[in-house]
Amino acid sequence: MRTSRTILFWSVIIVVIVILEVLEVTHVFTLGFASILAEPLAFVFAVVLITVLALVGALFVGIYIAHRILSPGGFTPFEEEMLRMKDDLKKVSEELKTLNERLDERKGPK
Repeated sequence: MRTSRTILFWSVIIVVIVILEVLEVTHVFTLGFASILAEPLAFVFAVVLITVLALVGALFVGIYIAHRILSPGGFTPFEEEMLRMKDDLKKVSEELKTLNERLDERKGPK
């Protein structure tokens, strides 16, 4: 149940950010030079909004890159071959041990 709440939370956050970005791209938050001088609070709001969107975007990019780097991958073909060779060497060693035991049995007591 915890996972679904987390997914729901981040989905809502992403939807809100996408809506804000669409509003920004469609110039809903665009201010003319005269309105910047007339309403400095709106200008500050627009700058803070862009800064927050940039920080959240950087956070998501950072999370994605960290996940890609830290997620475990499979073995390389070279490593797989080394593991097969290790198994083969173990089998050969066991066969050699059994052959030596048979030879010792045939020779009898010393």
